[in-house]
Amino acid sequence: MDYKNQIEKFKLENQYRFLKNIEAIDEKYILYKTKKLINLASNDYLGISTNNNLYDSFITKLKQNKYKLSSTSSRLLSGNYEIYSKLEDLISKQYNKSALIYNSGYHANTGILPVLSTNKDLIIADKLIHASLIDGIKLSDADFKRFKHKDYQQLEIILKKERVKYKNVFIVSESIFSMDGDSADIQQLVELKQKFNTLLYIDEAHAIGVSGKNGLGICEEQNLINNIDIIVGTFGKAIASVGAFAALNQDAKEMLINKSRSLIYTTALPPINLEWTYFVLKKLNEFEKERENLKLLNKQIISLFKAKNINIDAENHIIPIITKTNENTLRIYNKLLESGYFVSAVRPPTVPVNTARIRLSLKSNLKINDFERLVNVFVLST
Repeated sequence: MDYKNQIEKFKLENQYRFLKNIEAIDEKYILYKTKKLINLASNDYLGISTNNNLYDSFITKLKQNKYKLSSTSSRLLSGNYEIYSKLEDLISKQYNKSALIYNSGYHANTGILPVLSTNKDLIIADKLIHASLIDGIKLSDADFKRFKHKDYQQLEIILKKERVKYKNVFIVSESIFSMDGDSADIQQLVELKQKFNTLLYIDEAHAIGVSGKNGLGICEEQNLINNIDIIVGTFGKAIASVGAFAALNQDAKEMLINKSRSLIYTTALPPINLEWTYFVLKKLNEFEKERENLKLLNKQIISLFKAKNINIDAENHIIPIITKTNENTLRIYNKLLESGYFVSAVRPPTVPVNTARIRLSLKSNLKINDFERLVNVFVLST
């Protein structure tokens, strides 16, 4: 097939994407095109991936145990090594629910709702949920409706009208939204869940490690874990590993083991990766200082922009700066590269048309003076 015209169209509309080769130098910098850049495009929020003390401690343990580098099979064949049970038991104790490991957040979000919902059910989701959740909903047989982002009055109107028509209704939301960095009001969602007898599915991908006293997410921070039916979290962001989990009831877990295609029909994660995840999760409650550093850095950055008469709306460690058009976004992106910053230039269809943005991902080991040149780029670009 000839895709050249379509690719040229991407380029003309400033929507062309390509893979970038980068190399991590240390906890702050990466190397891209021989240029040393502050990395603000990583999800390594707690700085775990470059934590040498953790790394050395794990390597010492690794030499003693010689963990397998591959599972060589799916979990339902011969790939379900003992570490799977250890890790799931740990997560079960943390969340007071049954736990099931998936290969990634995408595997989890595309594999859960198609199993747990039927054609007699309805899924109602926040307009800005992650693409993986949308794909999972599309794979299900349930009806699907959306409510405007964080518009819980509209959600209630939909529930009043539609709840009686369906056997089950699932309300789906992220806790911290991946592109906007704002937080859902989980308490309101719980109240609506209880009022209308629905099931509540919360994706904590960008909150795990970062929010809550023990780093278990927004649901822990708001003391609502027991009120959520399905909590999904990833290991590939703040935990600096790979994979994901679902925390839910035992019957739902057994259904997923028997029917979830993204769990059944894939080679299981390598035991060595699971051991690293277990190693980090056991220590997750020790990262309170890093969590506090992220909150402080967020406030300092907002103040730094405000001092330059630029108002940004940023609740968490993900800071979107709306640049509107693709052309403007790429122009600022390239200026930031020249100034020593590696950032994300987010464009449609990832975000709605005319809401393209520069997305900053904060890390707990950065300081406010790391952002001074960055703010000046935006001042000169407006």
